[in-house]
Amino acid sequence: MDLTLILFIILAVTAIATALGLLISRNAVYAALFLVMNFACVAIFYLLLGAPFIAMAQVTVYAGAIMVLFLFVIMLLGAEKLPKGDVLPVQRPLAIGAAVILLAEAVILLVQRFQSTAMLQAPGTVENSMDSLREMSGLLFTEYLLPFEVTSILLLVAMVGAIVLTKQEKGTRG
Repeated sequence: MDLTLILFIILAVTAIATALGLLISRNAVYAALFLVMNFACVAIFYLLLGAPFIAMAQVTVYAGAIMVLFLFVIMLLGAEKLPKGDVLPVQRPLAIGAAVILLAEAVILLVQRFQSTAMLQAPGTVENSMDSLREMSGLLFTEYLLPFEVTSILLLVAMVGAIVLTKQEKGTRG
């Protein structure tokens, strides 16, 4: 077994465990910390694939900035413990159906991947990756600047909307 494969298996198990911890956790702060750990695993996956720029963007943008905002909002609202919610009657069967479809798609993709004879290309040299980094950053700040800014505004509006929806009046706080 190759060292990269062993590292991949360990990271895959960790990523799945942190994703399950995120879903199962009833404490919002713990759920956010599980999400940070999952983002870190994904960043290391990007490093294994030879994409250091995307890995650093993953750590900086998601695990850094966005998670700090999420934790700030959680602490500001005092929503550490998630309340028991009302479950719709169709929610559980719909979720199980979606999970089965997702699992079937994953199995189909894995079978196709192992039957394929095409080889993945090795990551480029340092010089080539620096050239692609320059090209990518140039595209990000010229051609794709509008979607980048719209995404940041969308995240800001979502955070403000969460605060407005969960804000309690001063006299009703317990």
